[in-house]
This record gives sequence, structure tokens and C-alpha cells, in this order.
Amino acid sequence: MIIIGEKINSTRKPIHRAVQARDRDTIVAEATKQAEAGAKYLDVNCGTLPADEEPEILQWMVQIVQEAAGLPLCIDSPNPAALAAGLAVHKGEPIINSISGEAGRFKKVLALAKQYNARLIALCLDDSGIPSDKDKAISVGEKLIADIVAGGVAADRVYLDPLVKTLATDPNAVHDSLAIISNLGAIFPELHFVSGLSNVSYGLPERRHLNRAYVVMSIAAGLDAVIMDPLDKTMNALILASEALMGKDRFCMNYIGAHNDGRLKVS
Repeated sequence: MIIIGEKINSTRKPIHRAVQARDRDTIVAEATKQAEAGAKYLDVNCGTLPADEEPEILQWMVQIVQEAAGLPLCIDSPNPAALAAGLAVHKGEPIINSISGEAGRFKKVLALAKQYNARLIALCLDDSGIPSDKDKAISVGEKLIADIVAGGVAADRVYLDPLVKTLATDPNAVHDSLAIISNLGAIFPELHFVSGLSNVSYGLPERRHLNRAYVVMSIAAGLDAVIMDPLDKTMNALILASEALMGKDRFCMNYIGAHNDGRLKVS
């Protein structure tokens, strides 16, 4: 499982304030904690800042986060100009978050992925918005991945996000998300799948229980990357256990190693 640390995002008030003030120490502290907790990539997002400021700010964030954490980044913006600015100073192989079937930015983001040899997070939506049901979502996702591959990026470089909805308003949210993963995984065997966990529980109490149950079910369906708080020890333990149970951890070596390191002891 590829864990992408989610906490350097300006939708979080402490990060928004830190970015506005160019508070390097706060950003570095968040990056360091997530790296030490085992994240493989760190998501970096400053999308709540004015659009004309975003390219310069995102470039600054990419530089200081990589310097602090020593990890590749998931550069997160709907703005191709901001993505380009961040990618220009990134070291190593990045992930672009994100591309979609929206015509206005598809070609620009695809070109950036090819220019910088970046992996792609692909959102299961198009110019009509988020599909209303799983069948439409599967159709939108199939076209999106086919277009990406036709444009010169291999399916194994892409992580499709099924965009799980919140259970608070859609009782079929998880069922549909798992169906999208299963169906598109059958159509594109080399395609990867990623999910942010927090949407599924939005508006509900004790959200962590729903998020944790959702990741276990998604791993069974084929999920192989997750955008999450890597400091959540219980979530990490459940991911390791799920991968062992699904045969994704040969002879349970990762699970045993985590036990030996004390990473399975959670309160």
C-alpha cells in the first residue's frame, strides 16, 4: 500500500495560516512527522490561496517539504500553472493530483505528466461533474483511462480515484465505490486505485471508524494507494492486516516486520 500523507493542505486552518505567513517551521514540522510515520509520498496543496498566488506558493512548498522530508511529493492542484511551477522544482518522480475528463485541463495536465515523468491521480469525473451512479462512473472512468493511455501515459502510471461520496447523503456510496474499483480493474488490469478516506464519513459522528472500515473493504476490492493521515496507527495496522489477509503480503513478512518494530501496538 502506498500511503500519501494528507496533512500539508491549506484547507486545514493551521496550514492555511502557515502558508499565508510563509511559516516554514510549521510546514517542515508537518512534513517531518508524516515522513517519520511511514508515508511514501506527501500531498502538497495550497488551493485555498488566490489563484494568481498559487504557482509561486506551491513552488515554495514543494521545495521546503522535499528538503525536510526527503520524499517524493503528490503535487495537488486543479490549476495547471500551479502544477507546472511545483513540478519544475520537484526532485525525483512525482505524482500529479489530479487529471480528470474535464476538457479544459485534460491536455495540459497530461502534457505535464509526460514532461516530468509523473504518475497521475485520475478523478472519476468529466465536464458533467461527478457521475450520479456507479454505471455512469464506470463509463466515465473507462473513457478517461482510455484517453490517458491513448495520450501516451501507460495505465500502470495511473491511480484512479473513484471519488467515494459521503454515507450521510448516499447509502450506496461505498457499494458504488467498490464496484467502480472492481469493474475498472477488470477492464484495465495494470491500473492502480487510490482513495481519500475522509469523504465517506463527512457529516457523521466518530468518523474514524467509518474511514477505517472503508479502507479495509477497499483493499479487498483492489485499492493499492490511500491519501490519509499517516500518524493514524490504527489505520496503518488495519492496512497491514488487510494486505496480509488478501495475499498482498507474501508470507505476512510486512505484517511480521511491523510487529517486530512495535507498529501493531495501538491503543
